[in-house]
Amino acid sequence: MQNLTGHVAWITGAGTGIGESAALKLAAAGCTIVVSGRRPEPLDSLVERIIAEGGVASSEPLDVSDKHAVSAVVQRILDAHSKIDICVLSAGINVTDRNWPVITTDAWDDVIAIDLNGAFYCCHSVLPSMREHGQGLIINVSSMAAKGISALTGPAYIAAKHAMNAMTESLLLEERNNGIRATIICPGEVATPILDQRPVPVSDEDKARILQSEDLGDLVLFVAQQPPHITLNEILITPTYNRFGI
Repeated sequence: MQNLTGHVAWITGAGTGIGESAALKLAAAGCTIVVSGRRPEPLDSLVERIIAEGGVASSEPLDVSDKHAVSAVVQRILDAHSKIDICVLSAGINVTDRNWPVITTDAWDDVIAIDLNGAFYCCHSVLPSMREHGQGLIINVSSMAAKGISALTGPAYIAAKHAMNAMTESLLLEERNNGIRATIICPGEVATPILDQRPVPVSDEDKARILQSEDLGDLVLFVAQQPPHITLNEILITPTYNRFGI
């Protein structure tokens, strides 16, 4: 396994959930952490926690759907640290009124802007530096919604995650000989705040039986610790418990 001490990791969607857990796990492994998200307060709390635990961290508040802001944040990280070794793209949303009879065109635009366009903007911005250094790892947090079609997540989220997977595969195809790796993680249900946007609330009992943010943080760390000659192209991870029956 690769020693991550001194590696620079940028995590989006880090205010809560998978991104937050990934930041904590990578910090504990010795990475210098930069966290981004739309709300400064949870980012500040996360940075304080990492520093209190002996890590190195800073925050860059960001709406990933703003391509100019993404480019500016990446440049500030490079100015401060000279490189980005690991990029974990975990920013994502869904809407409550998500199915065909109720979804609006504005809601569609919001989901695509963050879940797909935001991931592309981040990848596009970090790649030049990674090419220059001859190495880099991009981890895109997708979803099992990218592996099939279900009414549960709605057309916008399904489309965004299918496209994210295809985009990531394209990136790996073109960039792997530049030393750049790209991994898609496709989780099933994870007990994160995005569940609160479900049309039918998930019970606390069921939340306790599905995947937890810490499980995904451990997985992100495992991917990051693989030596540079190994690429984990795509990982499917699901709860053992099936809430929807067989």
